[in-house]
Amino acid sequence: MGESEFLAQAEATLSAIEAALDRLNDQELLDVECSRSGNVLEIEFIDNGSKIIVNSQAAMQELWVAARSGGFHYKQQGGLWCNTRDGSELFATLSGLVSAQAGATVVLAQG
Repeated sequence: MGESEFLAQAEATLSAIEAALDRLNDQELLDVECSRSGNVLEIEFIDNGSKIIVNSQAAMQELWVAARSGGFHYKQQGGLWCNTRDGSELFATLSGLVSAQAGATVVLAQG
């Protein structure tokens, strides 16, 4: 995959995550604030001040996630972002991470 293709896919993924969390916030199912600065999406949980950071790493062609429970790296495989260590899918993992930090069950899906 070329750099421009990676950047387009990474941007679309970050935007999809942000839009899904904003919808949940608007529906008052989650108290979260998302902010973007370039290739970095910061998700802040208002109730406890914890954060999840999702960012793209163009040089590695990966998305990186930093959460309370650790750091994770994802690469495109067959149209999905898969964890480079255990093969888990980004949106499934984010659902669990967001649920744990928000204290509410959240299901995110690749759009």
